[in-house]
This record gives sequence, structure tokens and C-alpha cells, in this order.
Amino acid sequence: MVVDEEEHSANHKSRNYMPFMEKYELFTSSTILLLAVMNMVIAGLSQRIPTTLEGPFKPTTRSFDPSLRRGSDDLPMNHPRLRKNVTSNFPEQIALALSTPTSMWISWVTGDAQIGLNVTPVDPSTVGSEVWYGKERGKYSGKQTGVSVIYNQLYPFEGLWNYTSGIIHHVKIDGLEPETKYYYKCGDSSLKAMSEELVFETLPLPGSGKYPGRIAVIGDLGLTSNSTTTIDHLIKNDPSMILMVGDLTYANQYLTTGGKGASCYSCQFPDAPIRETYQPRWDGWGRFMEPLTSRVPMMVVEGNHEIEPQVANVSFQSYLTRFSVPSNESGSNSNFYYSFDSGGVHFIMLGAYVDYNKTGAQYVWLQKDLQKVDRSVTPWLVAAWHPPWYNSYSSHYQEFECMRLEMEALLYEYGVDIVFSGHVHAYERMNRVFNYTLDSCGPVYITVGDGGNIEKVDVDHADDPGKCPSASDNIPECGGVCHMNFSFGPAKGKFCWDRQPEWSAYRESSFGHGILEFVNSTYALWTWHRNQDIYQDSHGDQIYIVRQPELCSNSSKQKVFNKGKVHPWLTE
Repeated sequence: MVVDEEEHSANHKSRNYMPFMEKYELFTSSTILLLAVMNMVIAGLSQRIPTTLEGPFKPTTRSFDPSLRRGSDDLPMNHPRLRKNVTSNFPEQIALALSTPTSMWISWVTGDAQIGLNVTPVDPSTVGSEVWYGKERGKYSGKQTGVSVIYNQLYPFEGLWNYTSGIIHHVKIDGLEPETKYYYKCGDSSLKAMSEELVFETLPLPGSGKYPGRIAVIGDLGLTSNSTTTIDHLIKNDPSMILMVGDLTYANQYLTTGGKGASCYSCQFPDAPIRETYQPRWDGWGRFMEPLTSRVPMMVVEGNHEIEPQVANVSFQSYLTRFSVPSNESGSNSNFYYSFDSGGVHFIMLGAYVDYNKTGAQYVWLQKDLQKVDRSVTPWLVAAWHPPWYNSYSSHYQEFECMRLEMEALLYEYGVDIVFSGHVHAYERMNRVFNYTLDSCGPVYITVGDGGNIEKVDVDHADDPGKCPSASDNIPECGGVCHMNFSFGPAKGKFCWDRQPEWSAYRESSFGHGILEFVNSTYALWTWHRNQDIYQDSHGDQIYIVRQPELCSNSSKQKVFNKGKVHPWLTE
């Protein structure tokens, strides 16, 4: 393995020690300050951040803190962060998303949604879609127009309320320079309904040797008091981009008439004729997120709470209509899965709730996308999808084994470095693993489904006494069921381990979010921030994820494939 130690050392030194050295040079005459600085350096060294090179790590569990609540109720729609604060056709719910390294999607909503037994969709062409932008305050050298659309959520059951959205606008602005601050307004100038001036900063180009700043990773966010703490904490960490790994609003924890949301839908509404939704929660969520998403691009992927079935077997309408993603730009032509570049990182967002089989369009696209990745241009390869493949919690245990069996070997072959998922409402980081076997060339899988939603944090582990799910539990909403017993190791012949699995490095039941910072082409710092840490100026799990490109080349992996390691270590 060849690691750029000088580059890493310089970055690490500048990150952790330069403030102390600057103080030393400025105050050499002050013995008191010098001693204070030395003490801080010593304390920093004693809290050295581990690296994945030291793994695999002994499995560690941090139990749920009983002084914390497992969950909280949703915020009401009249909450200041959810209620509408603009009039008429002025833009609201403004959000950014990356298109290409030199272009950005800007989306927003105008007008009023309707909900009730009888609703009349508005004509989306009645309000224009414009973005003015430039590199100086109040001076807009660029102007672009885009599209405006609406969607309906309709139910074929008596007494259920229908919904039709306000007008949703999408505009792509292009020709942007990298690492540059842009000021913009959006709206319809002919109606004198433009937004206030907003600002965003573009990210580095691929092949530039630079990397995006802090990347926030969130899953299963919702709209509770815990969600507000997550977002407030995240904003404090000043991200340059957000990965939202599914389950956004939890609008489907409600009946169509609104009222109080349920932490367990089937428990509270056993007689519901269909999985209902209260669509105004989507509008509230867009307003809740706008202070962040109007200046930081957010890249989304669907989760099971976005399915939202309605009349004529239509589903996912909220997700598909409200968000712009680079599907056409990446050749997928599907909002369910796509890819994009940011600096020296290639991101792949996969869909678990559409066909993922080897014979399907998503798999064919994924194979082509991976083949096009140039690791000299984008050394890092990061993937994300909603349900985790590796999960030692009882909740959703082995739920998406079918997807893993279809896709894992392909991602391993092309050297995916990190995988993010949500779905399980807790935190878990894996040792490098492939096919349930510790493997120094496998990805680091991380579950961050702990954004704060109404369904509460998960605390039970499949290896806890009496907590192993039955094979009939955890049936996925999409795809087949591939629950299997292990055929090797401590769990041989069993569905669950009797201890924390060796591939599970660290797990903890707490709400929070993660921050990923790329140091260089081989080192990235991952930090998990628990919600309670915002009050203590501390953090949870932290580790340097280190790539080993020479050890883990495709040629070396081909030897593993030839030995038959890709065959499942599980039996029916």
C-alpha cells in the first residue's frame, strides 16, 4: 500500500495542531499561555482518532441512554418552522440540488395546495419559473427559465380526503464556475413575485485534486422535536452538501384528514383501507428545510415512507414531483437512482423500492456507470440507498437480503469505499465486509437512520436474548424475501448471532447525523454527531476511513472471484 503520508500529515497537522502552534508563536513571552497550549496538544494526542487500517475492530455496543426519550411527537402544522410565511405566488420551500459539476437545480413551490373531498388542480403554467443569478450581490448576469408542474394524491375510498399540490418549479442554471459564491433570486418577475436574494457556493470540479467540504448524511428525518435538534445541529456543523438517504417527511403516519400522527401506523389505524397520507406535511417539511436547502444542495433518494400508494396503483408522486435529481445527466433517466460527481468523489444513489435484479434497468445502468468511473479523476466512490444490507438490529433484520445478493458483488468488484443507508432508526458502523466476511477491501457500511422521526429510536438487537426476529418478520415493501440462516461462524445454522456480529464495529441507539470530510485521495474523516452532543460540544463515533487502492485493485479482487468467494455464505 502506498499512502500519501506527507499530504495526510500536513492536512492532519493543519486541522488539529496549527491553532496551537500559532498561539505559541504569538505568545512565546507568556509562560502561562504556553503551558496551556502544551496541555491542549497533549489532550489532543490522547484522543487520537483511529483509522480503518487498525481494523477490524472488536464489536462495541453503547446502550441506549435511559435519561433520553426514545422519541417525540410531530411538530404541528402551525409551528413557526412549518407554517406558510409568504403570500400569493411568492416562492417558498426553495431547495438546491446538484446537476453537473457546473450546473445546479433550483426548485420551489408557489400558490396554495388544496385538500378535501373535492379538489381542483391548478394550471401550473399560470406562474412562471425564473432564476436570476450572478457573482455579485444584486447583480444578476444570468437568467434561466424552467418547468412548472403539479401532482395529485387521490384515494378511491369514501371519506378519504384528496390533495392537489401548489405549483412546483424546477430550473437548471448552468455555466457555473467551481468554488464560487453565487447570489440568486427565483420566482416570476412578470407577477412581481421574486424571492429575496439567496446565496450558494459551488463545489470543486472532478480531477482538480480537491474535495467537497463537509458532507452531511441524514436518514429518516421526519418532523419531530428531535428532527429540529438534528437540523439545528447539522446547520451548526456548516455542511457544503447533504445526502438524504430516504424517509423524509413521514406524511404517511397520518390519516388523510390530518389530526395526530402515529408512531405505529398499523397499531393506531388498523382499519385504514390503504396506507393513507396527510400531504400538507410535505409542504411543512419543505418550509422546515428551506433555511438549509436554499443555500446547500441536498441529494435525495427514496425510502419506504415515500411510496404513498394511491388510486390506479400510482405511487411515489410526492417524491418524484418535488425533487430534482441528475437522472438524465447521469444516464439513468429515473429519479429512483442516479449518480453525480463532486470534486474527487463519485456518488451513486440506488433505489431499493424499484427493480434491482440483474436483469433490470437499474442494474444495467449501475454496471455502465461503474465502468465509466475514472479513479484518477474521482478517487473516492460513495454509494447510498435507504435500507441497509448489514444490520444487527432486530428492526429490518435481513430485510433486503435479495438486493444484497443481486448487487453486492458488483459494488465490491469496482471498489466502492463507503455505503450509507437509513431505515433502521439507530446508528451502526460496520467493519469492512463483503458477503458477511471481514474483508479489508470491502466497503465501510454505515447506517444513519437516526434523524429523529416519529417512529422512535430502535433499541433492540437481533443478538439480544429473545429479540431475534422470525423469518416471517421484516418483509420488504418491494422485491422478494431472501431470509437465510448462516452457514459458518458463531451463528452457523442460525438466523441470528448470539453476540454482536464481528462485522458490526460500533452501534448505538441515539438520534443524530453524520459528517464526512475528505482529507485527500486516501483519507476521509467520518464523525457521527448525536443530538445530545449539541449541548456538550462533543461527538459520538469518529474514524478515519482509509482507501488502499494498491491492495484493493480490480486485478487482486479478480483472484477472490476466481476462488468462488462471491457465492453466498448463507443457506436457505
